[in-house]
Amino acid sequence: MKRARLLLLMCGLVFVAARSLAAQEHEGKSEAAAGHATPEKEESFAEKHELELKIANFAILAGLIGYFLGKNAGPFFAARSANIRRDLDESLRQSEDARARAAAVEQRISQLETEIAALRAEAETEIKTESERVAKHTAEEIAKIQAHAEQEIASAGKAARTELKKHAAELALRLAEEKVRARITPEAQDALVKGFVQSLQ
Repeated sequence: MKRARLLLLMCGLVFVAARSLAAQEHEGKSEAAAGHATPEKEESFAEKHELELKIANFAILAGLIGYFLGKNAGPFFAARSANIRRDLDESLRQSEDARARAAAVEQRISQLETEIAALRAEAETEIKTESERVAKHTAEEIAKIQAHAEQEIASAGKAARTELKKHAAELALRLAEEKVRARITPEAQDALVKGFVQSLQ
C-alpha cells in the first residue's frame, strides 16, 4: 500500500512537470507563430503533443522501474540489512571475545608476579629439601663405609693377631727345641732312657 501511494505520487509529479513543460513549449510556439507573417500547415496530433507523449512514456517507464525496484529492492535491502546486522553481531561477539581474552591476559600478567614469587619459594623449598635429603643420604653412606671399614680393619687385625700368635708359638717351640737340644748331651740322653726304662720296670 505504501509503495502504491509512492508510485502514484511519483506519476502525479511527473505528469505535473510534463504539463508545465508542455505549456511552456506551447507558449514558445505561439510566440514564434505570432512573429511569422506566413501561415503554416496545421500540425498533426502526434506532432502537437510529442513532448506530452514523451513525458507520459517516461512517467510510465519510471513508474514501472519504481514498481519493480520497490518490489525487489525491499527483500534485497532486507536481506542486505540482515547480513549487515549478522555481521555486526558477529563483530560484536568477536570484539567481546577479544575483550574477554585481553582481560584474562591482563589478569594473568597481574598475577604473574605472585606466581613467580610462589614458584621461586617452591623451588627454594625443593632445593632445601633435596639438599637435606642428599646430605642425610651422604651421611648414611659415609657411616656405612666407616662401619664396613672398621669391620674390615677388625677382621684384618684379628687375622693378623692370630697369625702373629701362631708365628710366636712356632718360634717359641723352635727356641725351646733348640734349647733342649743344646742342653741334652748323649750321656744325658742315655741317662734319661735308662731312667725311663727303670720306671717302666
